[in-house]
Amino acid sequence: MNQKNSLGLNKCFLDIDDPFELFEKWFVEAKKKEINDPNALALGTASKECIPSVRMVLLKGFDRNGFVFYTNLNSQKGNEIKENPNATMCFHWKSLLRQIRILGTLKQVDDKTADDYYNTRAYESRIGAWASKQSTILKSRDELLNTLKDFKKKYSDKENVPRPSHWSGWNLKPSSIEFWLDGDNRIHERLKYTLNKNNVWVKSLLSP
Repeated sequence: MNQKNSLGLNKCFLDIDDPFELFEKWFVEAKKKEINDPNALALGTASKECIPSVRMVLLKGFDRNGFVFYTNLNSQKGNEIKENPNATMCFHWKSLLRQIRILGTLKQVDDKTADDYYNTRAYESRIGAWASKQSTILKSRDELLNTLKDFKKKYSDKENVPRPSHWSGWNLKPSSIEFWLDGDNRIHERLKYTLNKNNVWVKSLLSP
């Protein structure tokens, strides 16, 4: 029988008061067990008309200030975030039968943070950030491929490709984080952390 914590949950919840600490421990486990992209998450945004959309992105950093991903600022998600900064993230690790849902608000990262990450990317990825007008309609695939060639000519020095101003990162500062563990017969275990008005994380058990 699994050891239980003080809330009666499986030991993987660890009876931790800090959700970032618990996230880090679960993320470490996911990186060991998940075959492809353990940092993949479903990002949900909504337009100013409150029309929702969701897509998969990759987590590229996190700390107690929030969870960071990078994108074209003029993409559909970029434009939606500018209109409505409220967003949600969902990690689902099938190998662990675990899920984490995060709700919060998005803010663009500073230029240095974006530059530092951009410069770690492969040359082809940096060129792609210039060439792709993300989410816009293409007349043909060749249109994109030709644009890639043009930017490779322009930035032939692989060590000197500046970050385009339309490409940066967003940081999701959470107001709640929920940890979910699959249970037999759909009797799952759910632990939710909510940030109160005093900036203190409060834990609550949720019914499955």
